[in-house]
Amino acid sequence: MQVAPMEDINLHFTGDIHAITSANNLLSAMIDNHIFQGNELEIDKVIWKRCVDLNDRALRKVEICLSGEKNAVPREDGFDITVASEIMAIFCLAEDLEDLRKRIGNIVIGYNKKGKEIRARDLKAEGAMTVLLKDAIKPNLVQTLENTPALIHGGPFANIAHGCNSVIATKMGMKLADYCITEAGFGADLGAEKFLDIKCRHLPKTPDAVVCVATIKALKYHGGMPIENIKEENIEYLEKGIHNLLKHIDNLKNIYGLNVIVGINKYITDTDKEIEYLRKKLEEQGVEISLVEAWGKGGKGAIDLANKIVKLCKQPSEYNYCYDLKDGIKEKIEKVATKVYGATGVEYSKQAEETIKKLEKDGYANYPVCIAKTQYSLSDDAKNLLCNDPFKIHVKDVILKNGAEFIVILTGNIFTMPGLPKVPAAEKIDLNAKGEIVGIF
Repeated sequence: MQVAPMEDINLHFTGDIHAITSANNLLSAMIDNHIFQGNELEIDKVIWKRCVDLNDRALRKVEICLSGEKNAVPREDGFDITVASEIMAIFCLAEDLEDLRKRIGNIVIGYNKKGKEIRARDLKAEGAMTVLLKDAIKPNLVQTLENTPALIHGGPFANIAHGCNSVIATKMGMKLADYCITEAGFGADLGAEKFLDIKCRHLPKTPDAVVCVATIKALKYHGGMPIENIKEENIEYLEKGIHNLLKHIDNLKNIYGLNVIVGINKYITDTDKEIEYLRKKLEEQGVEISLVEAWGKGGKGAIDLANKIVKLCKQPSEYNYCYDLKDGIKEKIEKVATKVYGATGVEYSKQAEETIKKLEKDGYANYPVCIAKTQYSLSDDAKNLLCNDPFKIHVKDVILKNGAEFIVILTGNIFTMPGLPKVPAAEKIDLNAKGEIVGIF
């Protein structure tokens, strides 16, 4: 099952990401121009970063304003990837254009010498930034190859941002259909946690059911099976790796109080023995399983899952948030870390401790937390797949996103600007003799 047009969706699409990049970098240009033109606001510390829609680790830290002009004050800057930018988060959480404009105006871009916040509206930037986003804020209607409508709108990374499509698109889907299905990427520790603790506070209702998607290959990998052997049948590694899936199920059922079904994306290498083992283990937990073969059979490959979801949605549930907004910043972080990740506690850098104290003093204690963490492990160590031993979460920095109305918590070795792999996908992308795009899939 695919949504079309795939090439456009994976590349430029309708310009949402380019509009977000332009709005973000317009604010950066206005900040540096204000300083150059005399710095009436007495900006002393700039925390706003530029962004670009590319994985480019060389841009994580840069030196700017090196032209030598009289009023060009050199300083350290950096780039986030666009999907991790605050503009993307605002774009996806805004209720409408008016709310978008208000949130953009509330962005804290830095501080003056007295430590007072300077916001985007102090630079009179919110109007032009909103103009750049006025068309992008309209949800994009596409369709599957079987003509089922789908809304694709926005896309913050779930490991370093809040990982959900726009509130506007979700509300539209809920209004136009009997059943609205939305995605929250990277498991119940990242995308789902942020969807449930951040985005759901902006929706008219909470989910009736959750599909926890897994693959047998991924479970064997989490059990320690070498990736080069992952296609081979192996119950031993599957048994070790199932703990990861069970933790995600436990989070959804027992922390958030939701009805859960596991959808197994079936690969041709999955054996009947492995599938039956997984089915029995999940039955012991009172969780139903559905084999999904939509990748090869289209809608027919997901009919079983659809029927089971309809039944599941009719069952009662009692939704709970992981934390209350009245909790302190540290209390929220520690509830997510211990309850959702399974950590024994949280360790904070000196910088993180100082920032948390300042944010609470400045009146931001009631904001939700958006924890940036590796997607490869329940811990903040990407190599710790099994999580057999007790672990702690390590908070290295804390960043206020006042327009998005949440606080980003950077853990472990997470970066807001990813890097390319050893063999970038770009090496395989090209145009054939007919002018058709090849190599994306």
